[in-house]
Order: sequence, then C-alpha cells, then structure tokens
Amino acid sequence: MVQGRVLVVAGSDSSGGAGLEADQKVIAAHGCYAMTATTALTAQNTRGVRDIHHVPVAFVREAMEACLEDVGVDVVKTGMLASADVIEMVATVLVKHGINKVVVDPVMISTSGATLLPNDAITNLTTHLLPHTTLLTPNIPEAKLILTTSGVDPGEIRSAADLETLGRRIQALGPAWVLVKGGHLPFRRRDMAVAEGKGEREVVVDVLVGPGERDVFRVEGPWQETSSTHGTGCSLASAIASGLAKGLPVPDAVRSACRYVEAAIRTAPGLGGGHGPLNHFHSTYALPFSPGYFVEYLLSRPDVKDVWRQFVHHPFVLAMGDGTLPLESFKGYIIQDYRFLIQFARANALVAYKSNNMTDISRATQLVGHIMTETNLHVKYCQSFNITLAEMQATEEHQAYTRYVLDVGQSEDLTALQIALAPCLLGYLAAAEMLRDHPDTVREGNRYWAWIENYIAEDYTESVRLGSELLEKAAVLQSPSRIEELVKIFVHATKMEIGFWEMFPHK
Repeated sequence: MVQGRVLVVAGSDSSGGAGLEADQKVIAAHGCYAMTATTALTAQNTRGVRDIHHVPVAFVREAMEACLEDVGVDVVKTGMLASADVIEMVATVLVKHGINKVVVDPVMISTSGATLLPNDAITNLTTHLLPHTTLLTPNIPEAKLILTTSGVDPGEIRSAADLETLGRRIQALGPAWVLVKGGHLPFRRRDMAVAEGKGEREVVVDVLVGPGERDVFRVEGPWQETSSTHGTGCSLASAIASGLAKGLPVPDAVRSACRYVEAAIRTAPGLGGGHGPLNHFHSTYALPFSPGYFVEYLLSRPDVKDVWRQFVHHPFVLAMGDGTLPLESFKGYIIQDYRFLIQFARANALVAYKSNNMTDISRATQLVGHIMTETNLHVKYCQSFNITLAEMQATEEHQAYTRYVLDVGQSEDLTALQIALAPCLLGYLAAAEMLRDHPDTVREGNRYWAWIENYIAEDYTESVRLGSELLEKAAVLQSPSRIEELVKIFVHATKMEIGFWEMFPHK
C-alpha cells in the first residue's frame, strides 16, 4: 500500500546507481509513490560522468506542474538541479503550490569528482531555495562550498562538535533543518576526533541541527572501507523524504534513513569497476507470486508439481476412472474417507476458531457445511453396498493425515493449518477434473463415475473456491521465508494423501 507521494526533481543517472534511478528505487523500497521531473540526463557509470544533457527549464516546470496538479505530493525532494535557472524555477513552483515539506540534496560534485552544479547556481540555491527548505543534506565538502560562496567562514573540522557548528552556520542561511553528512571524514571512537590515519577510521557521524537550540542529533555508524558509495547522497535524501511523506518527524526520518543507507552500503552488490551502487532493496522482500495466484504458483513449483502429479494421477485414482478398481478397495476407501471427513470438518472448524473476522469465520463454516454434504454422499455410497452407518462409525480409523492436520492446527498458525488442509481440498477437485477429461475414463457402466461427478459438482467446486480464497488472502501476508515453510507443510500433507491412496490395492 502506498504510504506517501514524493516528487523528485533531479538528474538521471544512466548507470542506475544515483540520481532519479536511485531515488525511485529508494522511495519504492520505503513503500511510497515516486514521481519525477528530470533536470538533466547524464552519461555516466561507476567510474565517472562522461557527458551531461540539460533539460530545458520550461519542460522541467511542466513536469513538476503536471504531478502537483494531478497526483499531488507530500514531499518534494531535489537532487541535481543543474543550473541557476532551474533552482529559481523550483523555488517559484514550491511557493505557488504551498509545498511545506522540501528535502534538498545540494548535489554539487559527484562521487567520482565531476562538477554537477556551476558556481552561479550555488548562489541561487542559497538565495532562492534554502529559505523554503525543510531539510538540507550537504556532505562536508558541499557544506563548506555553500558557506564559502555565501562569504561565511566554514571553519576547520577537527571533531564531531565542529560538524554541529558547520550545520548551524548553514542553517542561518534559511533551511529549517540541516543534516551535515560526515561520511567524507571518519572519526576515532575514543574521543570522536578526526581520524589521522587509516587505522583510526572507526566511526562515521552525521549531525542534524534543527530550529531549536536543543534540536541537535547525532547518528553514529561504523566506518565501512568500501568503494560501494555511488549515489549515497541521493539515496539518503530520498529515504528521508520517504520517512517525512509517511509522517515521521524529521529526527526520526533522518535516523531511519541513515540506518537504511548504512545497510545498503554493507550489502552492496559490488557492481562496476569504480564507485559501485548500493543495495537499495536490502529490507524489501518480494513474494514469488502475484496476489491472487498463490495456488497456481504453489502447484507449479518444481518441488511440488511432481508429488502433486503422483497424488492426482495415482494408480488408485486412475483405476476409478477406467472402472478397474477392486470394489473391496473402494469400500475400504469410502469408509476411511468418511472417518477422515469428520476430522477434516473439525480442522475447518478450527480454522473458523483461529480466524478473527466474520468474513473468514463465515467461509470456514461454509466449508464445514460442504463437508457435511460430502459425508452424506459417503453414507449413501455405503448404503448402496449394504454397509450401515453404524458399521462405518465402528470402523477403526487408519488415517495419519488427519492427525497431522490437527497437530498443525494446534501447534502452528492459521495459515499453516489452511495449507495442511489444502491438498485434500484442492486435490479431489483436481483428480476428478483429470478423470473427467482422461481418454481412458469410462462413464457408462462405471460404478465409480458417480464419485467423479461428486467432486466436479457445483457444491464441491464452491467449497474449493471458498478455501482457495482463504489461502490467497493469507498468502499475500506472508514473508518469502514463511512461504518456503508453508510449501514444506503442503508437500508433506500431499505425501500423506498419497499414502492414503496406497492403503488400498488398485489392482
């Protein structure tokens, strides 16, 4: 579910690690909706920027207006603004639309060292954009450049405390909050002073200063000796923008974003020969199926489809289709299946008990009603064989599957129980449909044709539909690792169903 709308005004990175490409990945990873207004196209990779094509200011404005007037935004995030004219235009649009949450990443120099913002544009940034900025996110070189261009002495950075001073001096230029990123200057842990040698690089400190005197926050993280730093600034600012779009206070959004980027660097894929991209989706888990298609995915998995075929196309089932199944085997099966259905009904009643809303409770109880109909059909079958209900009830049950299902229902969650029940629910319809369409199936004079008809009838088809809806609804709420656990339950339960067929001779 989309939790916030973020409009990014920035340049494009052809290699995908920074700029708009990184911004959109980050925003998507945070569950927000990304829109873009492209200021420039860059030809670049992890080794450097080869060329820049500037987009006309009027077109950038049209892109912003199109998004603002239709979808609307919760936060505007700017990156590479490329020119003084674009900066002035962006400030005008922000005022026009009353945008009150603006994250500005003052992209001036790329990670590889290329200049991305001319000096005259830095003045416009300070004059026109910073007064409308909620949060400015300069790294140390950018912070010094902004102050120097404004005629302010940035001072020397010797300790983490000096980062606060640097932030306060920039804050005086207009932004409500300033996050000075310390990634370019690691510190020693023992005294939080600038590391003097490679062996002393231990801590990275980002310092956030806000409107009040006490609005000072430090986010400390471990120094990472890595070349995977392409797009860190873009990614951090977009992560902060996403947090603000979801309603987080600035300090919380900043801390969360810093942790996000730290992990993205730590788990970077190591692509390219220069400064490589981050792992933007380190905490985003994609399910291996589309919503509404879990059952289809499940039955087509390599570790499921073979055992599923063994169940649906079991020789016992095929013998019912061609009418060669020994009658005594079928009688034994029907009695045992009757005994099983009692436990199956109990398990579905347990599904209702474990459900916490009336819709799911109602569906589970409807399934119990369908099982009641199925047991009545079993009773009629046995009556046709002169087997009384009392004899059926007196027969000892030999079904391990029912014990497994009830055990899962007691020891695990609702979804695990639904999965354990699924082979029976889905399998009987699948077997009946297979026999209906099989070229060797005999209809006229086949005493088992009625069994096939029972499981392709509307009543049973409806029960499968209800059960499948419960499965689909539950599946989309699971994690990928939980899906793997559930698949194992399904496979085990299917094997137990195969074991049920094999209790009775098919020849």
